[in-house]
Amino acid sequence: MSSFAPTSSSSDDGPNCASFDAADAVFFAGIDKIPYRTGGGANDTMAFRHYDAKQVVMGRTMEEWLRFSVCFWHTFRGTGADPFGFPTLVRPWDDGSNSMENAKRRLRAAFEFFVKLGVKYWTFHDRDIAPEGDTMAETNKNLDEITDLALELQKQTGVKCLWATCNLFASPMYMNGAASNPDSHVVAYAAAQVKKGMEIAVKLGAENFVFWGGREGYHTILNTNILTELTNMANFFKMAAAYKKKLGFAGTLLIEPKPKEPSKHQYDYDAMTVIGFLKHFGLDKDYKLNIEPNHTTLAGHGYEHDIIMASAFGMLGSVDSNTGTPDLGWDTDQFPMDIKNATLVLKAILEQGGLAPGGLNFDCKVRRESTDLRDMFISHIGAMDTFARGLKCAAAILEEGVIPGQVKERYSSFQSGIGEKINKGQTSFEELEDFITKNGAPSNPSGRQEHYESMMNHLCLNTGHQD
Repeated sequence: MSSFAPTSSSSDDGPNCASFDAADAVFFAGIDKIPYRTGGGANDTMAFRHYDAKQVVMGRTMEEWLRFSVCFWHTFRGTGADPFGFPTLVRPWDDGSNSMENAKRRLRAAFEFFVKLGVKYWTFHDRDIAPEGDTMAETNKNLDEITDLALELQKQTGVKCLWATCNLFASPMYMNGAASNPDSHVVAYAAAQVKKGMEIAVKLGAENFVFWGGREGYHTILNTNILTELTNMANFFKMAAAYKKKLGFAGTLLIEPKPKEPSKHQYDYDAMTVIGFLKHFGLDKDYKLNIEPNHTTLAGHGYEHDIIMASAFGMLGSVDSNTGTPDLGWDTDQFPMDIKNATLVLKAILEQGGLAPGGLNFDCKVRRESTDLRDMFISHIGAMDTFARGLKCAAAILEEGVIPGQVKERYSSFQSGIGEKINKGQTSFEELEDFITKNGAPSNPSGRQEHYESMMNHLCLNTGHQD
């Protein structure tokens, strides 16, 4: 079993609540910093039961393995509106205006939330945090002013920027895409926007920069030249990589796959599609992937599929930790609460040695029916506890060693003889035919799927607090 080293409490660790200006801590009155405690009842949802930031698992603290981040767009710009209903989430700090004053209040509320929740990272789109002006110059001026405040709040609280990104999908100008747009004027505008976005990422010390091609795709092939669009998009990514070097940005550039929605078909369909695109255009040394499991399931894969595929090729950079409702068929951005899913994700992360400089970013939104401010905390607490449980279960699987050992044994025929030649690409059809002539037909060994599932259930059920 896993060798855990729990602490008595992590309630005083994490972002520096004491250094946060008390005058700003007014948006979540009556809610203190979320504690870690065991022994509470089922109704005790405003405390961590499993996420103990300083608890050591496989040689590192939970905080180091998990690197939790809160996204600004859903958590502080979400209104609860959907295609069938008006906004339901009314926040006391948000007057609904597009003013700089309102933008600054949102940001101050966000940092109070980060501190009280106890996360060390946040993420944002450029258009989330600052109002868009009538010109790019005015928009950039707004960004400069808002990021001045963000930098000040980061210094006060110790909260860091996990990654920044640009919204290249909401504006009407991007209705036919950004980097893949059939109009070169739009591509140029998108490049100018990303240039500024990368500059503010450097300013805020972002550890990564993400590209999500929400409209990089097509709705009908009748008006689309796929090769032109993919070539232009690749050249766009090459320019971004070149500007990263010019800026001296040390962070990782990440691409986030999604199969559909809003486009009928998006060019970044899934992990293997993106990896193939990057390798084809010679970009695989400049970019890694930011995997969102809700997007993975939209592509028809299992929850952990894209994370494992990206990791297998050394391309997993970060995870947008959410889930969806597969029977609905669209991206619902729910908080992840399934321990089995979290275990499979964390097993891949442990096996590759961690996610840094990436992290587990909660690209999630509370349900439109969850209207209390406490629901903002409860949703994140539950998801953080889920991944903490998943971390402990994954560590138990790896440290106990039975499952990895039996998987290794299953592939043992490739360690010597003709199997080793196959694995190393040192044989031919003729030699393999000769091998079969001499050795006859193979046996049919069981894959024992149920055996592995039963072992995983046993390890996870028997992995809990060791206080």
